[in-house]
Amino acid sequence: MPPADHLRARSQAALVPRGTLGGMPPEPKTCQSCGRTIEWRRKWDRDWDQVRYCSTACRKRGVSDVDRRLEDTILDLLAQRARTSTICPSDAARAVGEDDSWRELMEPARRAARRLVDRGEVEITQGGHVVDPSTAKGPIRIRRRAQKA
Repeated sequence: MPPADHLRARSQAALVPRGTLGGMPPEPKTCQSCGRTIEWRRKWDRDWDQVRYCSTACRKRGVSDVDRRLEDTILDLLAQRARTSTICPSDAARAVGEDDSWRELMEPARRAARRLVDRGEVEITQGGHVVDPSTAKGPIRIRRRAQKA
């Protein structure tokens, strides 16, 4: 192999991330705490299979009893409504929270909804259209997942 070809092959090999097949990053994962998509990072190359959280904050927070109650409440509220009806995360937060403390449960309710989306139980919508829960900004609605015909 001529010297120039050897250098070109070597520089192209450096562009391929370690631990990936053909330069493609591994399958995306969902954070077990917040329900957002975990972006693959090169530093996780050797232990990608053990990565469960997207950040240190999520690792510290984990999933509490309140988070599980919010998930159950979302599913219960949806079960009480028509198949195509939606709820707001505040409905679940109000049902779990006491008095005015429900406002503190708004982000945990959104996290609970994202975890339910990851499990395939619900969908998150904005303006009547299903959106990616990892990138949704602003008001959201939660509905049961549409059954495939």
